[in-house]
Amino acid sequence: MTLTEIPDWLDVSRETEERLHGLCELVKKWNPAVNLVAKSTVSDLWQRHLLDSAQLFALCPAHARAWLDLGSGAGFPGLVIAILADQHQADLVVTLVESDRRKAVFLAEAARTLHLRVKVICQRIEELTPQGADVISARALSSLANL
Repeated sequence: MTLTEIPDWLDVSRETEERLHGLCELVKKWNPAVNLVAKSTVSDLWQRHLLDSAQLFALCPAHARAWLDLGSGAGFPGLVIAILADQHQADLVVTLVESDRRKAVFLAEAARTLHLRVKVICQRIEELTPQGADVISARALSSLANL
């Protein structure tokens, strides 16, 4: 991907763009073993997963200090938010909650590789203690009624 493939609304530095692409490459690498995203969507990770997640960052209040992502899976939107926050809102702490240990290991490794300050919790949501988050996200986890 080149800079021309970055939509105008996604105002990021070259370094941030490289991290976003790096996340996509990590998902592609890990997906055959961990099934992070549906196999049918791997060829369209950038548009379908990454940009879909990135658009949420614009909704984050400037005063927010804690973002909680439930059922983080492949890190969409949690890792994407953490990458964008590192450039635009550095004091935002992103916590990723994932009950599948293999996916939680992926999230921790992706955070380490991409040099992200995130907290990964490998636990079922029902057992989670209150986190005091300013923003909560849950992408493709459950219906709003169940959440």
